Amino acid sequence: MAIPYEELTTKHPCYARGKKGSTGRIHLPVCPTCNIECRFCDRRINDYEQRPGVASAVITPDEAVEAVSKSLELCPEIKVAGIAGPGDTLASDYALETFRLIGNRFPGLVKCMSTNGLLLSERADDVISAGVDSLTVTVNAVDPEISAKLNRGILWHGRHYTGTEAAEILIKNQLEGIRKISAAGITVKVNTVLVIGINDEHIEDIARTVKEAGASIYNIIPLIPQHELKDYPEPSCVQIDAARTKAQKYIDVFRHCQRCRADAIGVPGEKDFGDQIYLKRIAHKDTFSHG
Repeated sequence: MAIPYEELTTKHPCYARGKKGSTGRIHLPVCPTCNIECRFCDRRINDYEQRPGVASAVITPDEAVEAVSKSLELCPEIKVAGIAGPGDTLASDYALETFRLIGNRFPGLVKCMSTNGLLLSERADDVISAGVDSLTVTVNAVDPEISAKLNRGILWHGRHYTGTEAAEILIKNQLEGIRKISAAGITVKVNTVLVIGINDEHIEDIARTVKEAGASIYNIIPLIPQHELKDYPEPSCVQIDAARTKAQKYIDVFRHCQRCRADAIGVPGEKDFGDQIYLKRIAHKDTFSHG
């Protein structure tokens, strides 16, 4: 039985209401590949960048279980085992296998997964059977024309799609997946990367649409200018607040996102224990394949 949304607000730092939560989380970097080509995404293996899509290493599900055990000794505040990359959690079977192992070894931990949602509709039953308690889906647009400006293409069932054709497939699968997951009683959070000049006037449409699909909470994340969108401005605090205020009319809004690494460990905004757990943090320029 998945943990109810109201209970998650006291156990999960990404669902805390009001001030920043005091509970911790461990992110387990078990996902090596991705299946969509976001124009703002630059996945990296290094030990210095503090942003999503970055990890010091990709580990196996068995290594993930040991990482959880060691982390709980260092940081008893950890209540959540999350998997958020560095690739997509449904592009391989590693995340779901990890959750099954963690559910057996640490049944008291909240199991949290993030995905781009391309495979969510068809793998919803797998997510449910793995015992996931909360799911985050990144939905940057619900209009294919806007989505195509943020995502160059997708790899879906062995074929590469681009432009609005790719966007239509992605959006359809995201919304169908959210409906299936939320109908099973699993709390769904939606993340949107705010890009001024592309989707900033589209936030209300996204918030309303994902709420109707079953999402419970919405997180607007400011763009980190990089990759193909390196020349776009990083949203100001005023612009972020304006977007959140628009979304608040339709859905609960989370306001304390730290834009964590895919191997973050500890209480967000406080000490990170990743250096002590992932001992092979190395800095180099390789990126993950989109295959």
